Amino acid sequence: MVEKYRKIQWTEHSKIKMRQYGLSQTKLINLIHKPERKEQGIVPGTKAVMKTNKSYSNNKLKLVVKKPYQNVKKSPGEVWLMYKDVKDERRVISAWRYPGVTKPGEEIPIPKEILQELMEIEF
Repeated sequence: MVEKYRKIQWTEHSKIKMRQYGLSQTKLINLIHKPERKEQGIVPGTKAVMKTNKSYSNNKLKLVVKKPYQNVKKSPGEVWLMYKDVKDERRVISAWRYPGVTKPGEEIPIPKEILQELMEIEF
């Protein structure tokens, strides 16, 4: 079954968190369309989607001159996004990086300060 297209609306809270965690709109839109896992959101009526940070290495490629950015590895963890479908739009409420790895079905790991902010916002 194909979902109908929904216009994505970004809340001010989500824009602040995108800047804080270094997340781009493109990365989050891809996360909405191709999540690794879907869960029920903490706020009633919301959904949360997650994707793990994957680190790739290419041992075949060896360069003679090493640049400082070549040895940078992505830290293990997950990127989470919480949204709510309202009529014909999909409202992105919050996005965050979680440094650990969660198991499916566990409570969604939201930092305490974000959880407090979410409870104060009306959607």
